[in-house]
Amino acid sequence: MDKFQEMQAFVAVVDAGSFVRAAEALGSSKAAVSRYVSDLEDRLGVRLLNRTTRSLSMTYDGQAFYYHCTELLAALEEAEGDLSTRSAEASGLVRISAPVTFGILHLAPLWGDFLARYPKVRLDVALSDRAVDLVEDGFDLAIRISSVMQPSLIARQLAATRLVLCASPGYLARRGTPQHAHELAQHDVVAYTYGAFRDEWTFDGPDGEVTVKVSPRLYANNGDTCRAAALRGQGVILQPDFLIGGDLRSGELVEILPDYRTGDLGVYAIYASRRHLPLKLRYLIDFLVEAFKPAA
Repeated sequence: MDKFQEMQAFVAVVDAGSFVRAAEALGSSKAAVSRYVSDLEDRLGVRLLNRTTRSLSMTYDGQAFYYHCTELLAALEEAEGDLSTRSAEASGLVRISAPVTFGILHLAPLWGDFLARYPKVRLDVALSDRAVDLVEDGFDLAIRISSVMQPSLIARQLAATRLVLCASPGYLARRGTPQHAHELAQHDVVAYTYGAFRDEWTFDGPDGEVTVKVSPRLYANNGDTCRAAALRGQGVILQPDFLIGGDLRSGELVEILPDYRTGDLGVYAIYASRRHLPLKLRYLIDFLVEAFKPAA
């Protein structure tokens, strides 16, 4: 059985929410689509979809495989599109949503090079740490930092980052340096409002997973605010290394509990559909992927 057809059928079923609608979208039969997905599960040795008479949902393995499938299918369509539109010139407006700090530190220096390469393209960049709705809010592309992506969206990974527990030397001298994650419950904490780590922080430590209930004295919906508070000795923060890496190197912030990790996060370029991707958006995504490619 063709692996491409199997992946295409699986993605179509997830996107459509049913085998019938997936078959209609693919111009195939329900029986053929069901067979492709079943053969795929048999070949992989895992169940990808939970099926009942009334509902359809992805398993944990299905979610992970779906992301890989969408990236592969998107890359194939983009490669075909590049061949058919190689002589075309990109033009028009691209609306982009990006996190505030990442947008300032890592994206802003790139826009000039992109605009110079594609002089007929215009960019409208909105910085916000809120996860926007691409369709309802009218964005073509969003940059998101997360460990989990919505199945309905297409994600191209640009980079990886990790969350770091840290505090200022002054704070640690005053309150002591925690030796176990559970001790964070007795410390002042500055918490980031968005995302999974608000009042409960979960780590993989030497003895396995541990979850700590913290009591933040300050909440902020922006990482720079959390960083500024930590630099002033106001408590412990859990922030990405792209934000506080310089502070760690200078000694203004000190990493604590390095054996307790939250897992890596991905920096993703997110867009709504891989079908009929405008040339201006395809070129922008490819440009960002290239810009963040690790140096050889």
